[in-house]
Amino acid sequence: MKTRVRWWCGTLLTLGAIGSILPEVSGQTADLRGVARAAGRPSPDTVVWLEAPNAPPPATPPRALLDQRNLTFSPKVLVVRAGTLVDFPNNDRVFHNVFSFRDGRRFDLGLYPMGSMKRVMFDRPGLSRIFCNIHPEMTAIVVVTATRYFGVSDSRGQVSIPKVPAGRYALRVWYERSSPEELSHQTKDITVSAEFHSIGNVRLVESAILGPSHKDKYGEDYETPTPSSPIYDER
Repeated sequence: MKTRVRWWCGTLLTLGAIGSILPEVSGQTADLRGVARAAGRPSPDTVVWLEAPNAPPPATPPRALLDQRNLTFSPKVLVVRAGTLVDFPNNDRVFHNVFSFRDGRRFDLGLYPMGSMKRVMFDRPGLSRIFCNIHPEMTAIVVVTATRYFGVSDSRGQVSIPKVPAGRYALRVWYERSSPEELSHQTKDITVSAEFHSIGNVRLVESAILGPSHKDKYGEDYETPTPSSPIYDER
């Protein structure tokens, strides 16, 4: 358990590549914006969040959704606050079996058909790798933070964290294509205020390998289903 916690902390202590963040201050809060870059290119699906020491516990977080449609999880990267209940609806014409055994929140939702839904409470910070036990191509990441001040970069690498109160924060980032060692060197402290503030340029180094291949929930290689397999819903 201690090894897994150390891995998690090392993975999430990173600013992948945020060119600059400019607070637009209205009253006592600021809307922070930046651009995530890796290897000179925009870096989508980069998670950026702010942590503050002795911050009061946030209110109950809203529910979130990780859809299953066209044999794909959507979004591929979901970031939520600790205590969030995440819905896993099946909107495909086949059965799915969502599970996460590798890191973070461990669960197995079992086999369920089109039109049904399962739910999981992500109750503490961490990173969960999500798979389907039937379709090996289906993968997703759920990043759980202790703060509500977070954002995920879009296809252009742009990220926004709205309504951040003035103060000092630790800026954290997670990026799938970077190793924990590479990410751990990129932690930054920032101060949000009414004045112009820039954190400068931080370049993300991509690893040669995106991530380890995965087995099914039994630790076995995936089998290719046939049209006659009972996993398919013919409705």
